[in-house]
Amino acid sequence: MIEIKNLTKIYETRSGPHTVLNNIDLTISKGEKIGILGRNGAGKSTLIRILSGAERPTRGQIMRGMSLSWPLAFGGAFQGSLTGVDNLKFICRVYGVSHEDKIDYVEDFAELGKYIREPVKTYSSGMRARLAFAISMAVEFDCFLIDEVIAVGDAQFHEKCNNELFIKRQDRSLIMVSHDPHNIREHCSHFGVLVAGKMTMFDDVDAAYTYYQGTL
Repeated sequence: MIEIKNLTKIYETRSGPHTVLNNIDLTISKGEKIGILGRNGAGKSTLIRILSGAERPTRGQIMRGMSLSWPLAFGGAFQGSLTGVDNLKFICRVYGVSHEDKIDYVEDFAELGKYIREPVKTYSSGMRARLAFAISMAVEFDCFLIDEVIAVGDAQFHEKCNNELFIKRQDRSLIMVSHDPHNIREHCSHFGVLVAGKMTMFDDVDAAYTYYQGTL
């Protein structure tokens, strides 16, 4: 279980403090799939970054009883001078898992060919996203964090990603944030709407979407 209590994030701006998240409370149980709708700038990505540990909250608590992924397909933490394989090894060390049994899987899944052994700084953004998604699937987590739609690669590769995450790992928890209700509706069972830093939860997707539409 993951418990979020009074989570608040305030950024200092030239015009004064700006509260992005305001006393968010949320509980994610094992296997639960939560979709969060919000407009651009509502704080969705900030919430995901804080949950992943990439950013610290201003105040509040996150009690992690399950392992949390980094945002899927996010390659921002890659070391550009290292190869794809070396970045995999580094990430495995960070998470305390062996890399030996994961190299073949990542090489096959990412479909990067010889570039898997070239510096990541030479990759296109799509190549980095494919590597990041492959590593996300190679390092197992209890709960996956999804920031917006996972649209990695062509249609065939996209289908492979959906199969790995939503079918093979359907027993895992996930938190998906988006401004588009389609994927939220398709993959989630509980729903939140983030407006002006406040989270409102719903058990029914239509009720959540109606409330969300009213905030646009």
